[in-house]
Amino acid sequence: MTKHFWWYTARSSGIVALALLGASVLWGLALSTKVLRGKPRPNWILDLHRFLGGLALIFVGIHLVGLFLDGFFKFTLAELLVPGVMKYHPVAAAWGVVAFYLLVAIELTSLARRRLSKKMWRTTHYLSFPLFVLSVVHSLWIGTDRHNPLLRWGVIALVFVVAGLTFERIRKADRHDLLTSPPIDAAARVRRAPVER
Repeated sequence: MTKHFWWYTARSSGIVALALLGASVLWGLALSTKVLRGKPRPNWILDLHRFLGGLALIFVGIHLVGLFLDGFFKFTLAELLVPGVMKYHPVAAAWGVVAFYLLVAIELTSLARRRLSKKMWRTTHYLSFPLFVLSVVHSLWIGTDRHNPLLRWGVIALVFVVAGLTFERIRKADRHDLLTSPPIDAAARVRRAPVER
């Protein structure tokens, strides 16, 4: 085994975790925007979305274990689990730690979805957006491979696709609100009408 095994493990698992997280966000947006128009079936998309999110959490765990066991930087548990403690790129590292906790919260509330109110689950699930942003910034700022053009352009492409589907989700949500809002009766229109002077 090479002496850099754990460092390579940390680097590769971090990249895989970001890719899985991006794929999970994309599948979630594909489900909520219905851009695939029913093909494949929404249940299949939901299962894949959940699977990718859980797998992303596993690879983040491998990433942290790799960093902890690597002998070069000798990161402590506090540096890996407490935002702002790490001396190596403290801000970018803190964003990674916060992203980890957001991912844990989203995964736990997804597992407990049937026991939570719809509002609480949805509010927690919206944390996927800051989670994705923090993960991208973390990977492009602190990662050893951040200067690799293939990784950089791959992440940028992923960001554009996620942003496009997010705007589509917002647009459809606004249209849905307009279509499903209760009609205003004549008396309410009169009360809302401006008073002429």
